[in-house]
Amino acid sequence: MAVQYKCKCGSNFDLRDEFAGKLVECPWCGATGQAPAVGAALTPTSQADPIFDRDLFLLNQKHLAINEKYMVLDEQGQPLAFVERPAFLGRQLLMLLATITAAAVVGVGGVMASEALVPQEYQPIVTAAAVILALFAAVATMASLAPKRHVTFFRDESKRDRILVVEQDQRLQWLEATFTVRDGRGKPIARFYKNYLRDIFRKRWDVEDVRGKKICVAKEDSIILSLIRRLFPQLGAFFRTNFVFMRPSDEKSYGEFQRKLTILDKYALDLREDRNRELDRRIALALGVMLDTGERR
Repeated sequence: MAVQYKCKCGSNFDLRDEFAGKLVECPWCGATGQAPAVGAALTPTSQADPIFDRDLFLLNQKHLAINEKYMVLDEQGQPLAFVERPAFLGRQLLMLLATITAAAVVGVGGVMASEALVPQEYQPIVTAAAVILALFAAVATMASLAPKRHVTFFRDESKRDRILVVEQDQRLQWLEATFTVRDGRGKPIARFYKNYLRDIFRKRWDVEDVRGKKICVAKEDSIILSLIRRLFPQLGAFFRTNFVFMRPSDEKSYGEFQRKLTILDKYALDLREDRNRELDRRIALALGVMLDTGERR
């Protein structure tokens, strides 16, 4: 039987039996604590959690905040969960400064060296090579310093009880982006995938389970509206970006993620079409948040 451990930061995760009664380090916050004995009970956060036991979620983004923050509400407007995605402005500025510095040192240094050591007829070639190396240096610096901006769901704004996490898999997201969804104990439950080239005509997110089987596709509600939004971005406020959640095998609709026509960003995740609850509500809610913060809407 696995040992279930809850850290003081709110993280829950399973340990092998050999760690029972021993000091362990939390992978999220680094704090050290003693794991319980084998068989000690810890109620897991699952789809049966009252937070996820519903078909309609309201999502309100908090403004005037550095980090991206959301409140998840029920149909009556009562709070269910608090969601946060850190901005890491300090690390972003440090990355930008380091990237510029690395490119300047490699590029300018290469040009100066070519002028001093290379015959004049070869200097254009060496200069071009220095520029290419400067670009590689910039990309390498960004890849090593860019922060991963995970999305964390908490039971409330105290942030003591973590119930869901969407991890950004890559530091830099050029042509594609992947995210791993974990429950409150750190156990993987799904994977999100999007391809930016495919988004040129119609935005789409794919969802896979832990075995790699595709279980859901989220698409913009209309290809015509998608093209209008791209050709006339100034009309975006009138042509809201809504997404349809579908089963990949037969495109049966699970529901919609709808943006409300309000000054502030407000959304509704309506899954009432999925009467048998085939789609895990944890995964659906995590995808709903990513459809906003991941699309930078």
